[in-house]
Amino acid sequence: MRKAFRSALWIVLLSFVLGVFGGVSFASGKKVVFVDHSWNSIQMHNRIAGYILEKGYGYKPDYIFAESVPGLTGLARGEIDVIMELWIDNVRDWYEEEVVKNKKVIDLGEVYPDAPQGWYVPTFVIKGDPKRGIKPMAPDLKSVFDLPKYWELFKDPENPKKGRFYNAVPGWVVHDVNLKKLEAYGLLEYFEPFDPGSQTALATAIVSHYEKGKPILAYYWEPEWIMGMLDMTKLEEPPYDPNRWGKDYGCDFPPSRVHIGINAKYAEKHPEIVEFLKKYDTTLAQNNAALAFMQKNDATVDEAALWFLRTYQDVWAKWIDDPAKVEKIKKALEEERN
Repeated sequence: MRKAFRSALWIVLLSFVLGVFGGVSFASGKKVVFVDHSWNSIQMHNRIAGYILEKGYGYKPDYIFAESVPGLTGLARGEIDVIMELWIDNVRDWYEEEVVKNKKVIDLGEVYPDAPQGWYVPTFVIKGDPKRGIKPMAPDLKSVFDLPKYWELFKDPENPKKGRFYNAVPGWVVHDVNLKKLEAYGLLEYFEPFDPGSQTALATAIVSHYEKGKPILAYYWEPEWIMGMLDMTKLEEPPYDPNRWGKDYGCDFPPSRVHIGINAKYAEKHPEIVEFLKKYDTTLAQNNAALAFMQKNDATVDEAALWFLRTYQDVWAKWIDDPAKVEKIKKALEEERN
């Protein structure tokens, strides 16, 4: 009796281990494992794709949290099936090794166009905002080389002889890149770099200035909720030059390619997922809008995914070859609304 109990206990424990940690084995069944990194956009895209695969294709999606390096390692090993935001240019060595050389991971193309980053000002600084009674403050401001003419608009309260440039957070690689850009563009004579304590502090400064109708010059990137909520303009820089990048950085940021990756063995067993994800494609504006919805409504990534699916039905319907699957997903969305 005791022996039988031990055997039964081992079976239960084994089932639990396979169920909780065995996302690695999902490839043999109708399951798909996505990796959740720490930022909202990848988690939202995971749930958009997961919802479609669940309601339209009959898969059970699972979302496993991991930081970038462990997540990419798990993807190559087959412990994770899909990554919805593979930032290729941030992990070039891994990409060359696992995608190009070893072919353990397949690149299925972009999830949205190359993600820009750079120096932004509120658009009303250049064009004004008649609805708010704001007149153009710097009508000729187009590029970083126009900034010396307008430095007084961005006057630093702690050093009024210079303008203030809101830099990236100290510790980020781009923080030091921006310092070198300021030097390369001859702007240290006119601007004082200011270090925000966190991403939240940087975002708060931008939103606060914007809401008050005050000019601000700040580093930022897309897609992000700020770009969906606020009308911001990225200042022009000389085109990206690999010969200058890594030296004086006197050029635009390199393109940030953000693609979808799938474990090669999983892809071989699930061609319908491959075909679906190959067609998965969104715009920066759609991403900014969805992330802004999250911010405005204090929504979860699951709620943002549902908002996206309801708002952009014509978009995601094109990702799916079978009209019957499209109708099943639309029906599920209606039922959840009710």
